[in-house]
Amino acid sequence: MAASELYTKYARVWIPDPEEVWKSAELLKDYKPGDKVLQLRLEEGKDLEYSLDPKTKELPPLRNPDILVGENDLTALSYLHEPAVLHNLKVRFIDSKLIYTYCGIVLVAINPYEQLPIYGEDIINAYSGQNMGDMDPHIFAVAEEAYKQMARDERNQSIIVSGESGAGKTVSAKYAMRYFATVSGSASEANVEEKVLASNPIMESIGNAKTTRNDNSSRFGKYIEIGFDKRYRIIGANMRTYLLEKSRVVFQAEEERNYHIFYQLCASAALPEFKTLRLGNANYFHYTKQGGSPVIDGVDDAKEMVNTRQACTLLGISDSYQMGIFRILAGILHLGNVEFASRDSDSCTVPPKHEPLTIFCDLMGVEYEEMAHWLCHRKLATATETYIKPISKLHAINARDALAKHIYANLFNWIVDHVNKALHATVKQHSFIGVLDIYGFETFEINSFEQFCINYANEKLQQQFNMHVFKLEQEEYMKEQIPWTLIDFYDNQPCINLIEAKMGVLDLLDEECKMPKGSDDSWAQKLYNTHLNKCALFEKPRMSNKAFIIKHFADKVEYQCEGFLEKNKDTVYEEQIRVLKSSKFKLLPELFQDEEKVLSPTSAAPSGRVPLTRMPVKPAKTRPGQASKEHKKTVGHQFRNSLHLLMETLNATTPHYVRCIKPNDFKFPFTFDEKRAVQQLRACGVLETIRISAAGFPSRWTYQEFFSRYRVLMKQRDVLGDRKQTCKNVLEKLIQDKDKYQFGKTKIFFRAGQVAYLEKIRADKLRAACIRIQKTIRGWLMRKKYMRMRKAAITIQRHVRGYQARCYAKFLRRTRAAITIQKFQRMYVVRKRYQCMRDATIALQALLRGYMVRNKYQMMLREHKSVVIQKHVRGWLARRRYGRTLRAIVYLQCCYRRMMAKRELKKLKIEARSVERYKKLHIGLENKIMQLQRKIDEQNKEYKSLLEKMTTLEVTYTTETEKLRGDVERLRLSEEEARSATSRVLSLQEEIAKLRTELHHTQAEKKSIEERADKYKHETEQLVSELKEQNSLLKTEKEELNRRIHDQAREITESMEKKLVEETKQLELDLNDERLRYQNLLNEFSRLEERYDDLKDEMNLMVSIPKPGHKRTDSTHSSNESEYTFSSEITEAEDLPLRMEEPSEKKAALDMSLFLKLQKRVSELEQEKQSLQDELDRKEEQALRAKAKEEERPPIRGAELEYESLKRQELESENKKLKNELNELQKALTETRAPEVTAPGAPAYRVLLDQLTSVSEELEVRKEEVLILRSQLVSQKEAIQPKHTMTDATILLEDVQKMKDKGEIAQAYIGLKETNRLLESQLQSQRKSHENELESLRGEIQSLKEENNRQQQLLAQNLQLPPEARIEASLQHEITRLTNENLDLMEQLEKQDKTVRKLKKQLKVFAKKIGELEVGQMENISPGQIIDEPIRPVNIPRKEKDFQGMLEYKKEDEQKLVKNLILELKPRGVAVNLIPGLPAYILFMCVRHADYLNDDQKVRSLLTSTINGIKKVLKKRGDDFETVSFWLSNTCRFLHCLKQYSGEEGFMKHNTPRQNEHCLTNFDLAEYRQVLSDLAIQIYQQLVRVLENILQPMIVSGMLEHETIQGVSGVKPTGLRKRTSSIADEGTYTLDSIIRQLNSFHSVMCQHGMDPELIKQVVKQMFYIIGAVTLNNLLLRKDMCSWSKGMQIRYNVSQLEEWLRDKNLMNSGAKETLEPLIQAAQLLQVKKKTDEDAEAICSMCNALTTAQIVKVLNLYTPVNEFEERVLVSFIRTIQVRLRDRKDSPQLLMDAKHIFPVTFPFNPSSLALETIQIPASLGLGFISRV
Repeated sequence: MAASELYTKYARVWIPDPEEVWKSAELLKDYKPGDKVLQLRLEEGKDLEYSLDPKTKELPPLRNPDILVGENDLTALSYLHEPAVLHNLKVRFIDSKLIYTYCGIVLVAINPYEQLPIYGEDIINAYSGQNMGDMDPHIFAVAEEAYKQMARDERNQSIIVSGESGAGKTVSAKYAMRYFATVSGSASEANVEEKVLASNPIMESIGNAKTTRNDNSSRFGKYIEIGFDKRYRIIGANMRTYLLEKSRVVFQAEEERNYHIFYQLCASAALPEFKTLRLGNANYFHYTKQGGSPVIDGVDDAKEMVNTRQACTLLGISDSYQMGIFRILAGILHLGNVEFASRDSDSCTVPPKHEPLTIFCDLMGVEYEEMAHWLCHRKLATATETYIKPISKLHAINARDALAKHIYANLFNWIVDHVNKALHATVKQHSFIGVLDIYGFETFEINSFEQFCINYANEKLQQQFNMHVFKLEQEEYMKEQIPWTLIDFYDNQPCINLIEAKMGVLDLLDEECKMPKGSDDSWAQKLYNTHLNKCALFEKPRMSNKAFIIKHFADKVEYQCEGFLEKNKDTVYEEQIRVLKSSKFKLLPELFQDEEKVLSPTSAAPSGRVPLTRMPVKPAKTRPGQASKEHKKTVGHQFRNSLHLLMETLNATTPHYVRCIKPNDFKFPFTFDEKRAVQQLRACGVLETIRISAAGFPSRWTYQEFFSRYRVLMKQRDVLGDRKQTCKNVLEKLIQDKDKYQFGKTKIFFRAGQVAYLEKIRADKLRAACIRIQKTIRGWLMRKKYMRMRKAAITIQRHVRGYQARCYAKFLRRTRAAITIQKFQRMYVVRKRYQCMRDATIALQALLRGYMVRNKYQMMLREHKSVVIQKHVRGWLARRRYGRTLRAIVYLQCCYRRMMAKRELKKLKIEARSVERYKKLHIGLENKIMQLQRKIDEQNKEYKSLLEKMTTLEVTYTTETEKLRGDVERLRLSEEEARSATSRVLSLQEEIAKLRTELHHTQAEKKSIEERADKYKHETEQLVSELKEQNSLLKTEKEELNRRIHDQAREITESMEKKLVEETKQLELDLNDERLRYQNLLNEFSRLEERYDDLKDEMNLMVSIPKPGHKRTDSTHSSNESEYTFSSEITEAEDLPLRMEEPSEKKAALDMSLFLKLQKRVSELEQEKQSLQDELDRKEEQALRAKAKEEERPPIRGAELEYESLKRQELESENKKLKNELNELQKALTETRAPEVTAPGAPAYRVLLDQLTSVSEELEVRKEEVLILRSQLVSQKEAIQPKHTMTDATILLEDVQKMKDKGEIAQAYIGLKETNRLLESQLQSQRKSHENELESLRGEIQSLKEENNRQQQLLAQNLQLPPEARIEASLQHEITRLTNENLDLMEQLEKQDKTVRKLKKQLKVFAKKIGELEVGQMENISPGQIIDEPIRPVNIPRKEKDFQGMLEYKKEDEQKLVKNLILELKPRGVAVNLIPGLPAYILFMCVRHADYLNDDQKVRSLLTSTINGIKKVLKKRGDDFETVSFWLSNTCRFLHCLKQYSGEEGFMKHNTPRQNEHCLTNFDLAEYRQVLSDLAIQIYQQLVRVLENILQPMIVSGMLEHETIQGVSGVKPTGLRKRTSSIADEGTYTLDSIIRQLNSFHSVMCQHGMDPELIKQVVKQMFYIIGAVTLNNLLLRKDMCSWSKGMQIRYNVSQLEEWLRDKNLMNSGAKETLEPLIQAAQLLQVKKKTDEDAEAICSMCNALTTAQIVKVLNLYTPVNEFEERVLVSFIRTIQVRLRDRKDSPQLLMDAKHIFPVTFPFNPSSLALETIQIPASLGLGFISRV
């Protein structure tokens, strides 16, 4: 493809940048060949002209599509180059917080400088067993790949971890070892994996130190070989070390520290055992204070010292050796404080009695004078003589430091040796995995000998890495049959030759060290003369003659020659060593023993370490002086040899590479420095891997993946049945240049950039389709909008025109109305004017006439009124005087009364404050109001009487007045006649005056009475209003107080309810936790028990010859027979033989005591829970009883008849078989001729006689069963409807014919009569009970009617009362009613208790009598009587035998019973053909018989054998789901039977009276119930493990990888680490596979008759496993976190919910366990942009932890270009909102978690006496009782 096709407008490229290394830009116009400048626009919007190189004309690298950014594997990128790699790493590290990325076969690990929750045991379990490409990149994935390849290919593996100091090498190596230790486990009890991990703190304390780049920098290299046995379990380890930085012991740079162990010692100096070391603060010692930074933030050196000592103890280093190590280390510190005083320029001395030297000599056990002498002198030897020479102060200080370094290096080697001894494998090593933690390429401003050795080692490792990558590429091409073309890659062999070849740098250095006067300058000149201008990789600096430059594979490095010779020699004075060897301290000479041994040249590491080799080395005889020569091997020579040995080891293994990257130099968390990252990527070989991949065909797709991804680019006619041919045809059309791709056997190989081109075509096609869809939808929307607008416009027009027409009509009506109004208005005005004039005239006339009449009247009236005025004035004066007097009196009365009222009011107020008197006051006020009302009524009556009197007076007055007037008239008429009687007139006038005065007096009295009445009435009304106000105030206060009381009561009630609910929840949680702990202890106990059995089996296998006198028990009988016995039933005498026979049972007995304590604790907790649920149980009992009553009378159906008929036929066939056997036995007895055989006393005769007896008994039982069944058939047929009579008649006829053949009609007739009698008695009893119920119901109805009438009467009475009295009366009535009801209930309860106690006593007495009678009858029957019974019992009528629901067996048949019923029973046959739980019923019936016989040994032996037999079966077939489910169901049923028939009231209430008769009478098996419950818990846990192992391989494939909805998600490009294909191939699991498996589990459990509640718990556990495993894989797989995958998951979950609905299991709690997975799927699909979205996510995802939500958002990956990534700011918003949420920091769910199981009591309705034992079980030796 031409460049012009890719470098088009809007294409994005990378351009170099001095700050960011690479910067992104966009082309503004197309590139044409020949253009010298590219028009670009940077991301910040700035335009730029980018000039191309005129020589190379190389275009800038293209940028990958956004959809490929952030991939797990860098080789999945279409454009493979440096900027793409850098950008991908940055996006993953900064945006997604992902520190691991694959680069082909290399895992790139970036140090986050922060603790991440991705290394827990749950993460280890998630990666265990997974393919490397299926999960997100992780160090655990690399470790799992190495472990898997070791097991699969049987080839040793190596993990090479490299990187700069501070990049995280040691931590990565530590996590890899932790993974191996966790996954594999150890092969012995020595806990080797713990020891391997314990070596880390020891090596870190003595080999790690703080540097400016890293607080815990490893200052040595190490290679740890972890050994495995044939089962790939850890058996040991071995460690090699390289190039310990000894100079750090005596010198540290600024801000650095010495090795951690020194500071740990100083921090622990105050400990009593360290007092003798005379240590102090780290700032006191010269060797620990030079860096000026003795403390590391966040590190407690004293605590680390404790960890170090614990690790030493674990690795077998005794306390004495530990104290010896600490003495030597303390001596090194004191040695550093030794000072020297100069005597002259060539000599020096130690000050006398120098304290540091004195302490050093005391600790080392050497002489002070000798050590002081040889610190200041040295011995020189010549050919003829030796002499002692003093040395200068500077040389003395250097010699002291060299001695300190030498002691520390030897101590380091000694500790490594002891660690290796502790980790040494005791058995043969089958394979190993090596973990190499070695320094990466280093370059500093000043580079010395250490950097030279480090870079030399990295050159060797890089060469091996390049060859391995090249080899893998070649194998891939050859495997796919792609033409192989040689790829040019950088070969660093010339650089290695420059260093290690003959006359190389190391060779010249060793030669110079041998020269007497060799120096760094002369060595530098030799280097210049040998290599300058002769080797292109060697250069000389311009400004220096004491340095040289080597061009390494990563960069040029300038080395300073100063110090090379001294560091290579590593000299120390022999006299000082000799002094130390003569020490009295035992450990010190041990450190120098290795120097005296003859070692091979390849055995010494640069630090003096002796690496272990695989080849045996023969000891050779040494010549004198050889040891000294070998001792003087240079450091460079030793390092070269150890490096060759390392490379041989690595080349013999399959390597795995981990490259650690340091993102910044300031240890800032999640901060990415592009410059530093690029330097390290270039140095560690990642870019070289990319270059090799890019040179060939880096992008590789399988045909199915290519078809799935680019199906959109194909037309329907292009799609063929052959996927391979389809892909070929499409590619030939899409890419014209055939060199850009190759077709392999299973994959398509693409050149770099071709996938991006295909993605561009695919995106263009999808974009065009989107545009077409958008165009169509937008057109449809616009048309819809236009039609809506047009319709709206027409509607508006119609309404406007109508409005206008209505307005015009209104105008016309208004005009017409206005004219009419004007007409009538004008008429009204004229008429009004006329009326006014007429009225005015009439009014004037009236006024004038009235005026004249009034004047006349006024004159007459004035005359009359003058007289009246006089009269009234005189009366007014008198009344005024009287009124003043009366008011004064009334005022005095009022003042007095007010004073008295105030006093009374004060008293009332005081009383009103008391709440207790409200009621009394209320009652008093009511009484007072009633009194006042009566008083008012009396006063009203008085007032009425007064009014009546006044009216009578008025009447009399008016009559008299009228009389007087008449008299006056008569007098006037007869005035003329009465003139003569003047005196008489005068007297009459006086009388009239008297009467007038009396009338006036009466009127005055009337007025005063009225005034008094009005006043009293006013006062009364005022008093009543005041009283009403007070009453209302009191009412309001009362209501307020009542409201407060109610509020307080409600608040208290609510708070108590909340508290009760919380306490209940807490108790339930505590109970679940306690139950979970207990069940975990049971699990651990069962594991230890299995281990004990395995060890015992192994011991039995090892001991082939049994000991004399030892008798082996049967194989079906466990040796741990008395494990589950309880001590309360075993006497000392009985227990002693058991102890004598099996002394190995002590441990089991101890475990049993612990077991019983735990059982007791759990039972107490369950009782507490039971007390909380009692109320619920009482309510449920009524429903259960009603249901049981309904089930007692089931309808008879034809299917049941058919079943009975089949059973009858089976019994008849058995009967025939038994008859035949009997005849054969009789024949055999008669035909035998030998009299000794047939004699009555012969053994054979006795055996045959016993068999005959048992067979005849069995025959009788079978015949009785036939009779019973036939009688039942007859009775059932009579009850069937008439329409079936014909069919039933034929069946009956056949039965009658058969019975005629047998001669059994008489028996059937008798059975029929008895059945009829039984049915009649049952009918009569039911009729009686029905009548009794009717009578009781009638009585209840009558009582309810009476109660109703009484309530109505009370209600009528209450309604007549005032409101307050009504409330009080209703409350009082309710209280009395409740009290009466409580009393009645208490009386009934007492009566019932008395009745129950009485019945219990009677039941016990009757049971005892019946038992005695049965035992007596059994004893009275002799075997002879049984034999002498008639041979033909058919002709004799027999009664049906009343079975007791017990099974009798002999003690010696117990093992046979266990073998046939437990060990050799096939669950499938039992589940299909027999009733569920039959083995449990049989075992319980046997226990019942042993209990009936009061044989405690038999009960104990049977129960113990049963438990051990179940354990053996589960141990043998424990991975078979049917077997485990079968025995879980039967164990639970056995447990329920023990409870149901225990005789305890709580269990007996569920039984029928017949079942209560079958309760155990002699033994309380409560402790055995607990043991069985524990066994059931163990079986349940085993069942969960089995179904987990079955479901585990299906879950990820079915729930995540398989596309249930085809075509929703497209496959993205993948890299070298190919993930498992999500396309459903043959053999891959789908969702249907999971549902089919769930159906299988459910059907098996239902067939086995498992309790429904237990099935719900199992289903809940299964769904939890599905949800947890799916979510965990989702959280660890970036490729699964997309919108389309969220839709797939939700669809899958909906299918599982549908399954739950179909099985009626929605209330099992299984759906709730899927809630985290549902919310994770919703999180993938919801919008993730705004703050509202963040709020919605926080409220929606309440079942997910904060870490899980953030992880999903970080992992969210768009599959198509139209999806958008989640912004970092949005994730931070989510984190801020969830900051206060308190949840677990754990990332993954615990997929191994098992919910605590409970076994709710589930009584059986099956009657024990009806259970038949089929012959297929082989239990003929037991008989029904």
